[in-house]
Amino acid sequence: MGINTERDIEANMQIGPTDQGMVRIFVEADGVEIPMDFTPEEAEEIAEEIRAAAKAIRG
Repeated sequence: MGINTERDIEANMQIGPTDQGMVRIFVEADGVEIPMDFTPEEAEEIAEEIRAAAKAIRG
């Protein structure tokens, strides 16, 4: 499975701060819960990567 492999899986995603000073991306799909915690700096890097990918698609 790679970035370009499509899957027919429905998932829910939540993003928000934790009470421990981290940014959490929480994904739930098919009864599986995946909490991913990032420092604020890591979260900003991820946000930049998302923006760059969106910009690349727009051309």
